Amino acid sequence: MTTVEQQTAWPALPYEDWRETRDTLHMYTQVIGKLRLALSPFEPEWAHVPLYVSPRGLTSSVIPVGLRAIDAEFDFFDHALVLRSSDGDIERRPLGGTVADFYDDVMRALRRMRVEAHLSVLPSEVADPIPFPDDRTHQTYVAEQAARFHRALSMVDVVIREHRAHFHGRTTLVQFFWGTFDLALARYSGRLVETPQGAGVIERVGGDVEQICVGWWPGNERVPYPAFFAYAYPAPDGIDSVSIRPDGAAWSPTAGEFLLPYDSVRSAADPRQAILDFAGSTYAEAARLLAWDTALTRVITPASAGV
Repeated sequence: MTTVEQQTAWPALPYEDWRETRDTLHMYTQVIGKLRLALSPFEPEWAHVPLYVSPRGLTSSVIPVGLRAIDAEFDFFDHALVLRSSDGDIERRPLGGTVADFYDDVMRALRRMRVEAHLSVLPSEVADPIPFPDDRTHQTYVAEQAARFHRALSMVDVVIREHRAHFHGRTTLVQFFWGTFDLALARYSGRLVETPQGAGVIERVGGDVEQICVGWWPGNERVPYPAFFAYAYPAPDGIDSVSIRPDGAAWSPTAGEFLLPYDSVRSAADPRQAILDFAGSTYAEAARLLAWDTALTRVITPASAGV
């Protein structure tokens, strides 16, 4: 395999092989996610809380602090968390060690940067959450595993961005949710949805509009393998019986959404096209059942316009 082929090959990411590093990194990202949640102005559908893929890792993007700004980036090349401010402050914390120590170090670094932040210390959307200051359970961080995760994440991000571009309506950015530890893109019809009675705050805020979502996760206890996923919300009648592409993609009754194993994509003749086929076909079928306007995906490009 040539150097170029090595750089563009989709890396293996067996869940069990890196589960402990994944779980520690999940908690690290929750600390920074809670920082963004605490300081950023509220936006509908939780648009003020995700992280984003960067060439070196995961970034918070700009977080306002009065009329100053900070950001936080997980650098998976130097394996450090980097905190920066708009007035020149910079702090670096090597990745590794217990979540409790990571949390304490982040809070001390923020104080040195003259940032006062009151974070919720209980992790979100995980079973049996341990408050950050008490979490000495999650402490494994293998640099090579984190780098491989970022390589896969950044390749998926590029392809999902391509899918995002072919839509006239409102969409999210391609965003990394630190609660569910996945990369996701949502497209919206503009129709409001009444959330179910008794829904929790996460669903009430994030599920108040009709949407079709596609994304990727690196596996968890419920689905212990990396996979692409897609769903429509609210789920229309018949969504579980439609035909989608590529081979290997199917409706999962357990997950309640479409799944395409990452390894099926890695072994495909054209992995990029396999992802686009999955994103495109699941959107098309969901949009048909929800009666979305077909004009939403009729995008005129400069090339098609003769420019």
